Order: sequence, then C-alpha cells, then structure tokens
Amino acid sequence: MPMYVYEAKEPKKGCAKCAKGFEIMQSINDPKLTVCPDCGTEIFRVIQAPGLGHSETDLHYRAKRAGFKCMKKVTKGEYETMY
Repeated sequence: MPMYVYEAKEPKKGCAKCAKGFEIMQSINDPKLTVCPDCGTEIFRVIQAPGLGHSETDLHYRAKRAGFKCMKKVTKGEYETMY
C-alpha cells in the first residue's frame, strides 16, 4: 500500500502531528483524508515523487554473478577492475 503525506492547511491551528506533516499508509481506493485524525484540523495531501529506486549494490551483485566485469576509472584513460 502506498504511503501518503498530509499537512495542516493552517499549521498554527494544528496539533504537533499535522503542523509538521505526517505519513499514513492508505489503499489507493481509500478516500483522501480531509481532517487530522488527532485534532480535527483541515489537512491536505502533499504531492511527492514516487519512491522508484534501485539498489546500486544489487545491480553490481547481479552483474558479477552473471560474469560481467566492473571497471573503475583511476585517472584519465586508466581503469582498474573492481571484480
């Protein structure tokens, strides 16, 4: 399930939780929250970039396992084999 971030529309009127913003796990089908679950202050959902990353170490591990060589640049035109 995706994580959503919510913040208070007016942070001075909100509690410590919604004034700074909080994360909540919701289904995509769930309606978005309109009020803070703790204090009832109006909140809005913050748009964030999706967390679509890959681990570089995992990439190197899979390449090594498949028999590829990884080269590291030492100086201009000079490389050394990492594995």
